[in-house]
Amino acid sequence: MSVAIESARAAAGLSQRALADRTGLSQATLNRILSGERTAKMTEVIQIADATGCTVAQLTGSGVAARVQCAARATNGSSMATMRQRLLHFIELDAYLDDQGISVAR
Repeated sequence: MSVAIESARAAAGLSQRALADRTGLSQATLNRILSGERTAKMTEVIQIADATGCTVAQLTGSGVAARVQCAARATNGSSMATMRQRLLHFIELDAYLDDQGISVAR
């Protein structure tokens, strides 16, 4: 999970200090989580997901993110990581709605 959190931090363009500030975690605690020295508690994962614009499923690997492959071409200077992150938000939402039995117009 530490790799996913580090990737989300980088994709969000946040320094470790900025992520610590946004989550309310100490920088030392965040550093231990990112280095894999300490496992993040679920409350911390939720805070990190909120601060980075990710879903909890993306950070924990429990959602569809692990099954998604994408290829895209950016014309507006967006990075592939940013585009993948936004695409995964929509896919995770679609999977959640399906799980809840909520149909959406397509």
